[in-house]
Amino acid sequence: MADKTEADITGVPATPSPKASVDRIGGRKLKPATMMMGHGFDPALSEGSLKPPIFLTSTFVFPSAAAGKRHFEGVTGKRPGGSDGLVYSRFNGPNQEILEDRLAVWEEAEDALAFSSGMSAIATLFLSMVKPGDTIVHSGPLYAATETLIARVLGKFGVTWLDFPAGATREEIDAVLTRAATGRVALIYLESPANPTNALVDIEAVAASRDAIFADADEKPPIAIDNTFLGPLWHQPLRHGADLVVYSLTKYAGGHSDLVAGGLLGTKAHINVIRSMRNTIGTICDPHTAWMLLRSLETLELRMSRAGENAAKVCAYLKDHPKVEHVGYLGFLEGAAGKERQADIYRRHCSGAGSTFSLYLKGGEAEAFAFLDGLRIAKLAVSLGGTETLASHPAGMTHLSVADDRKAALGITDNLVRISIGVEDADDLIADFTQALDAI
Repeated sequence: MADKTEADITGVPATPSPKASVDRIGGRKLKPATMMMGHGFDPALSEGSLKPPIFLTSTFVFPSAAAGKRHFEGVTGKRPGGSDGLVYSRFNGPNQEILEDRLAVWEEAEDALAFSSGMSAIATLFLSMVKPGDTIVHSGPLYAATETLIARVLGKFGVTWLDFPAGATREEIDAVLTRAATGRVALIYLESPANPTNALVDIEAVAASRDAIFADADEKPPIAIDNTFLGPLWHQPLRHGADLVVYSLTKYAGGHSDLVAGGLLGTKAHINVIRSMRNTIGTICDPHTAWMLLRSLETLELRMSRAGENAAKVCAYLKDHPKVEHVGYLGFLEGAAGKERQADIYRRHCSGAGSTFSLYLKGGEAEAFAFLDGLRIAKLAVSLGGTETLASHPAGMTHLSVADDRKAALGITDNLVRISIGVEDADDLIADFTQALDAI
């Protein structure tokens, strides 16, 4: 007599049928924080595992030769939309696909892609959009590596650039786009808030300018934006006219300073083009990093909320300190003299002030270094968005490669310290900043 199976004993199949992800309950649309706990993953497909396993494999077995052909039609671009199944880990994988599904949830994007770093996401975006002779129009300042990629790397291949300041008005944006429109504008690239000044870009004005100036063009240049500083909790650019949103997932999404990754989300049409380039050059993130990001996304709202509350308390203290010249914190825009334009953008675009800000000390590099060297709780390190508080000197570190005259024009001065507040106790952080300021 054959051994009885679990199904014979219980009447229940040992492997239940896969279940679709739940995004609504009784007509109620579930919030992203809820969907991070299970969206895109069915335990029935992985031996009932509550959390997705890490799929450490280079290749995947096809159910049939015909299926293999169809999958390759997707990854090679013969058919839009990517593969219908798993092919090879340079193209896709279960961990990466679950991560991409969850990234898209936060901004209600049509599709998303995961990358090995924020810069690999940006580089893949640029390479998929530009050809020799094209122009990239961008806001300024940008993250220094992004500026280097545009001006020095793509510049070697005949790509030119024009820029406008982050807080530009519609008229100023019109002037730059009109000048650029004499040739082919491949991409309009924004960063808001700008790194490291926290200056905001009016995405709605950029979109209106693009739509007007390129109204009769065969194609409108897509608008892409680096949303690392505020997104996805406090800023959702797709709602204001952006086509694509870029993230350094290393920062708030990862949030524990233990991984490097990037993300890009937006319309399916644009994502399909970028996916083809990613498939070719292999800038996808690895499965273990994707798995770690799935873990981190479960606490994203909690971590960002706590860090934002801490930043508000810390900045309120620093604002009136006698050794502080100015605090570039978005929560101080309302009613500030000379900041009416930025305050207007903030009201229309943002739902929170974030936890990364610029601190301008009275003095110069010597005073900034004395403050940084005096910190005991906050760590002297680049990056941002982690559970710990970080502080750095942009002019001498992340933006060291930027020409001195451009740094001066962009407000990246020697007395500027960039601070990213973590989830420690706010009063402890204030005590740390107090003793570090005393050291100046």
